[in-house]
Amino acid sequence: MTDASRGLEVTVLGCGTSIGVPVVACDCAVCTSTEPRNHRTRPSLCLRWNDRTVIIDTTPDFRMQCLRHGVRRVDAVLYTHAHADHVFGLDDLRAFNFRQRGKIPCYGSALTLRHIRKTFSYVFDGQPSEGGGKPQLDPRTIDGPFELFGRRIEPIPVLHGSLEVTAFRLGAFAYVTDTNHIPDASLRALAGVEILILDALHYRPTPTHFSIEQAIEVAAEIGARQTWLTHLSHNVDYTAVEVELPRGVELAYDGLHFRVA
Repeated sequence: MTDASRGLEVTVLGCGTSIGVPVVACDCAVCTSTEPRNHRTRPSLCLRWNDRTVIIDTTPDFRMQCLRHGVRRVDAVLYTHAHADHVFGLDDLRAFNFRQRGKIPCYGSALTLRHIRKTFSYVFDGQPSEGGGKPQLDPRTIDGPFELFGRRIEPIPVLHGSLEVTAFRLGAFAYVTDTNHIPDASLRALAGVEILILDALHYRPTPTHFSIEQAIEVAAEIGARQTWLTHLSHNVDYTAVEVELPRGVELAYDGLHFRVA
């Protein structure tokens, strides 16, 4: 990845659903496809600006994602929520502690951080660690917009079934994953976004994720110039679906890379 001191640089580390694609023990056409964009690790982003690197969610594939996409430092982590597919790579932040010789600030809602503290109790129990055996993190509760390395980060609540998940807006860019409902106030907070990454599991409606059709409707309501669909399941064949999407809406893929002014 190149330097992003000018503007915001976005790399999709993963765009797959919670079990990834290919799915274990599945022989469907997508899971056995040779199309590389049908191979999807769990959903995560790498953001770069002002020579800083910020990760959104540390997935179970986080170590492999960092190696594959050249992530060499992590200056902060933003967490959307505490489900396994978004946090279970947290321990791999240790490698960046070793390299950077300091704690890494991790931002999330009070609920998200409470669940992370419980899941990774060994990290936060206050007990000394010998030999660098656990990550050195600085949890910071999000309670409204905040500045991070010279950029305004705006947390926006969306609903993942009954669970509140945090979407993030950085100027003209927004990342909205794991949702099947965006409240009116949150839609207003997304007004003016030019590039949007939006949850869309597959074609069937579900109680926790947008379908592709629903995501297209929401994308039109938000009005972004470009929308990338993420959190895609093995029911979504990249080549077949991509040609059916309206102008300005495309499927994300692992390694997708773009800049935002």
